[in-house]
Amino acid sequence: MKILKNSKKNYLKSVIAIGNFDGVHLGHQKVLNDAKLKAKKNNLSFGVVTFEPIPVMFFNKNIKNHRINTFDQKVDNLKKIGPNFLKIINFNKRFSNLSPKMFIKKIIYENLNAKFVFVSKNFRFGKNRKGNISTLKKFEKFFNYKTFISLPFKQKRKILSSTIIRKKISLGKIYEVNKSLGRNWSVRGKVIKGERRGRKIGFPTCNLELTDYVIPKLGVYSVSIQIGKKIKKGIANVGYRPTFSGKNILLEVNIFGINSNLYKKEIIVNFLKFIRKEKKFKNINELKFQIKKDIIKAKK
Repeated sequence: MKILKNSKKNYLKSVIAIGNFDGVHLGHQKVLNDAKLKAKKNNLSFGVVTFEPIPVMFFNKNIKNHRINTFDQKVDNLKKIGPNFLKIINFNKRFSNLSPKMFIKKIIYENLNAKFVFVSKNFRFGKNRKGNISTLKKFEKFFNYKTFISLPFKQKRKILSSTIIRKKISLGKIYEVNKSLGRNWSVRGKVIKGERRGRKIGFPTCNLELTDYVIPKLGVYSVSIQIGKKIKKGIANVGYRPTFSGKNILLEVNIFGINSNLYKKEIIVNFLKFIRKEKKFKNINELKFQIKKDIIKAKK
């Protein structure tokens, strides 16, 4: 997969899928695979067009902890679909002021010369989000392309969306989240220095900041951890660590069978199941007893 930024007409007569694709969930995958199939049938290049930052985060700088995945994770997940190219649009003030017609002219026509454009039913684009499916269809003949709207992907009779997945993450419904993603929801980051309390009480942890990720329901989770090519099991706590009067939300991961220092190393924490809510304990012994119970449950 080739990543395009400012290049023009690298892939003439391409088939493109356009969207934010935060999470690259099963609904996104349907749009992407529809476009991929069309490209294969017509012997054309298949490309994906996405935006960075996510528009809602550009317009509201106060929005934090919004992403289902980091941008790098999104790129990795898009790559697995198998496009020939990925067009990354820098979503800035200048771009946000493009009219819907100019968006079509600049991106779809001049930059990529796309012949087929795949989007979801609720796709909006252009200044003040004035562009929609009708707008795309209106300019088809003028800019020589054809619009395709993938049928909505439904789970339990509800149309799947990134908004629904974010809500489920915040409610700790990880099993449902993983079904919607078609893979385990994961947090990727470098291990930061902690206060080493876990090691002192016999349960050493790797600590990660959640940065822009959606904050999952505070509490303990069963997880798997990828360290390089190795996969290990473990438990993770998301929260303020009330027993120790913590002030910032942290992801603390206890990895089964590893006692080495992973400080500054990148790990991927895959969330498997919610075990219990975060709780303040009366003393260290009560906390240690509960952690042992959590570990038994996680291993089961």
